[in-house]
Amino acid sequence: MNSAKFSVEGKVAIITGGGTGVGAGIAREFARAGARVLIASRKAENLAMVRDQVRAEGGVCEYQVCDVRDAAAVDEMVAAAVRHFGRLDVIINNHGASLKIPSLELSPNAWRAIVAVNLDGVFFCSRAAARQFIAQKSPGSIINISSEASLTGFAIYPPYAAAKAGVNNLTRTQSAEWARYGIRVNCLVLGPIETPAWELLLDEETKHRMAATRALKRLGTPQEIAYPCIFLASDASSYITGAVIEVSGGVDTTP
Repeated sequence: MNSAKFSVEGKVAIITGGGTGVGAGIAREFARAGARVLIASRKAENLAMVRDQVRAEGGVCEYQVCDVRDAAAVDEMVAAAVRHFGRLDVIINNHGASLKIPSLELSPNAWRAIVAVNLDGVFFCSRAAARQFIAQKSPGSIINISSEASLTGFAIYPPYAAAKAGVNNLTRTQSAEWARYGIRVNCLVLGPIETPAWELLLDEETKHRMAATRALKRLGTPQEIAYPCIFLASDASSYITGAVIEVSGGVDTTP
């Protein structure tokens, strides 16, 4: 086996939502694998903490404050990665936001705000990355992070579920649109992932109930999302595009 095909060493990767949780885990694993990483989100203090952790482990990391709802800010995020590292090879659209409000009580502004982060932001980030890949005349990998809610719906989280379903469709659409440039677009559909934020929000009984819905009987970890991202960013996945891949621990369907 040619193990070099599975390598991301030397690649330049942007990870949005990189200041916390799954995004921070992805950033650390990419840096450990030898990638040069730019993390982005709206909170500089979170980004600085992750950057410092990556650097303390010997990795290469910069950060850019960015609101993905702002197309100009997204363009500047990509430009920042190019200024720091000279090029771009991978973008992981990991950012997201949700709001627990049933449809009958959801205001137009709340609907638009959640859709803007989860769907508009993916579109703006993917487009900015694709433009850079085309300008530098090199293939690139776009990896979108979606949710099981995109497949099943999610009661009392309607804009989140709908926007994530849009991300799945956008993945397939842009993979076909940009294939002629050698740009691959894929999507990971996540099940429940245990992050520090969840430790604060969920008690042990709730986490146990969630784990019980999984075939593997446990929650996932950010590292277990990072590894398939590394595969999709590597040359080993060169014939995979337009894929919507569940990384969920399986669903327990036993009676």
